[in-house]
Amino acid sequence: MPIQIFGTKKSAETRRAQRFFSERRIPVQFVDLKVKAASPGELRRFAQKFGVRTLIDRDGRRFADLGLRHAAWSDDRWLQKLVEEPLLLKLPLVRNRQRLTVGVEEAEWKRWVQDVSRDHEPSRARR
Repeated sequence: MPIQIFGTKKSAETRRAQRFFSERRIPVQFVDLKVKAASPGELRRFAQKFGVRTLIDRDGRRFADLGLRHAAWSDDRWLQKLVEEPLLLKLPLVRNRQRLTVGVEEAEWKRWVQDVSRDHEPSRARR
């Protein structure tokens, strides 16, 4: 189950996602956005599903520091800004193949784990 978690080490929500999967012994690939920004294509994948504005952490410190409260930008401009300033993202961004979540979505993650468990159950032989 190739889980990718995009976030930062200091983000409590990102650590919560990491803990969720590690407690279930599910390996994850962690992408620290302070070290390596998400690619425009990766962010576009999340934006197509949820909308660009859902990806923006309007309550975050970086949003306030940059004075973006009154910014009236197009989705393309916001996407470009999110690539340049990954700390504007609502964290964590979690990807499981084509399934995506923004923020802490434990109910959805549990469905992912159940689906994998079901796929790996030994089939019962018919008598």
